[in-house]
Amino acid sequence: MKGFDFDFLKVSPTDVVDIVLVALLIYYVYTLIRNTLAVNLLVGMFIITVFYWIVKGLQMELLTTIIEKFMSVGIIALIVIFHPEIRRFLLLIGKNAFLQKNKAWWGYLFGRKEIERNNLTRIKPIIDACKTMKKTRTGALIVFVKFYDEQFFANSCEVVDAKISKRLLESIFQKNSPLHDGAVVISENKIKSASCILPLTDNDQLPSQFGLRHRAGIGVSETTDAVAVIISEETGEISYAKQGRVRMNVSFGELEKLLNKDF
Repeated sequence: MKGFDFDFLKVSPTDVVDIVLVALLIYYVYTLIRNTLAVNLLVGMFIITVFYWIVKGLQMELLTTIIEKFMSVGIIALIVIFHPEIRRFLLLIGKNAFLQKNKAWWGYLFGRKEIERNNLTRIKPIIDACKTMKKTRTGALIVFVKFYDEQFFANSCEVVDAKISKRLLESIFQKNSPLHDGAVVISENKIKSASCILPLTDNDQLPSQFGLRHRAGIGVSETTDAVAVIISEETGEISYAKQGRVRMNVSFGELEKLLNKDF
């Protein structure tokens, strides 16, 4: 009786390194496209691929030919569609962000609770500023981005590049401040810029009470990986925009949890 050949189960040290590197690459690509529109694009591409194999199996020649022509430019289409993500990935490598900026692996393995406590310390000045602005009904738009794109923000913002502080945020959004119109952009634990003019959302299903501040916060969350905290000048209500969706009437406890997760 002929035995089974188990040679394919043999794993060399090189294979282990190969698997680990691929796993790390997939993880970092996932962190780049997570909470972005790129996820929806990948799902769409997967559906098109499945549909292609179905119509090919059913011998639908016309549809097969059309989809094949579409897929023949797949590499170029990927570069165009995922240009922002590819740019951020190269920026991540250039800044040595694998170890310095993205510490998720180390957080899971060594002291995640300590990292969360440090993050809450960084968030506290923002929460305190929001409490004051809600009480005084001071309109505000604070945008948090993982990767600060200087080309995206430089043309419409005043560069600040300052440490996050309650008083600074309050002074920026004071009605008499020359910077109070527009958004404050926070990244890398700094207030990077203020008075930013952001793209407005095209969503026509939003509540009628949403003004330019809300539409700008939602708009930037649709086109980038940013999240936005919006304080209404009329009601003092706090809203939270992410991936084009907005959560209204957010409490300070909820805001703290959301920022701790996303910021």
